[in-house]
Amino acid sequence: MAKQDLSAYQQKIVKRYYEHHEGIHITKLMELVSELAVATGGKKAEGLWKRAEIALRQAGADEAKARACIDGKNVKALAELVGKLAR
Repeated sequence: MAKQDLSAYQQKIVKRYYEHHEGIHITKLMELVSELAVATGGKKAEGLWKRAEIALRQAGADEAKARACIDGKNVKALAELVGKLAR
């Protein structure tokens, strides 16, 4: 793989992303909770739950609690878990 040289500006962007990646994932999870709360079901809801599962993993959520929320498709429990992660 060829080495990629980043400009100073690009290096700062990458650095800031990794400094704030947890907050980015938490924000994404909060948005997903909102979308799931109004989703009526079907394919869209399934896709949202899959995205929530990935985002929980990336945010470093407890695996057992995350699995319980996802498997039970419990929006309230997901919202509580995200709230705890945000603190």
